Amino acid sequence: MSIPKVFISYSHDSLEHKKWVNELGTRLRNNGIDAILDQWELLPGDDLPYFMETHLANADKILMVCTENYVSKANEGKGGVGYEKMVITSNLLKSIDENKVIPIVRQTASSIIPTFLKSKYYLNFSNNKDFEFGFDELIRTIHQSPLLKKPEIGNNPFSGNAENYSTQKHNDSLLELMTAIVEKYENQKDDLVNMNSLRAKLDISRIYFDLLIDSAVSQGLIRLASSNYIALDKSGKIYAVENGLIS
Repeated sequence: MSIPKVFISYSHDSLEHKKWVNELGTRLRNNGIDAILDQWELLPGDDLPYFMETHLANADKILMVCTENYVSKANEGKGGVGYEKMVITSNLLKSIDENKVIPIVRQTASSIIPTFLKSKYYLNFSNNKDFEFGFDELIRTIHQSPLLKKPEIGNNPFSGNAENYSTQKHNDSLLELMTAIVEKYENQKDDLVNMNSLRAKLDISRIYFDLLIDSAVSQGLIRLASSNYIALDKSGKIYAVENGLIS
């Protein structure tokens, strides 16, 4: 499995904020994510636009750490933040997908994000007490390992009910037929069972009786000995034992 690459975009508001972003990037790397941060990558004299364009294009995700200052610069198009916004919103980098940018709110007084990200679902890291919860959701999103997975769609409980009912009814009727055959077989000396007396015992229509007989014959449970008599085959005797038709 490839290691996801994440570019962290932020504004240099203060030393404390830069430290917080550095710690965020470090934790991402400790959790199997190739976090790209200017604090680690850029040296004096390096080409800043090239650094931004290259990593914005190659990253799997772009994290935008939104402070009040960051949002202001993005909206006004100022500084590196403004340049990154221009790159993301331009047609030059068509490889940037709609869900590639993840806004991270890191504010105390409000929860605002740049205008061009207004439609995005953001993660709130404003409250340090909720950091672990937000961080877990973030790395799960990056690794495409959601905590709650969408369940598979089951079968329609109402589809096929008529068919299932018909099958069950047939099986029950076949069992009733075999019960009557086994009972007559056990209580007489002759191996052959008279079908007329059998149908009279079951008290069912001739047509349904014929269908049940045909079904039992096709399954090898009985065989037709003559036009009016049937015989219990070996499979039928096994059926009788398996279904508890004899004591």
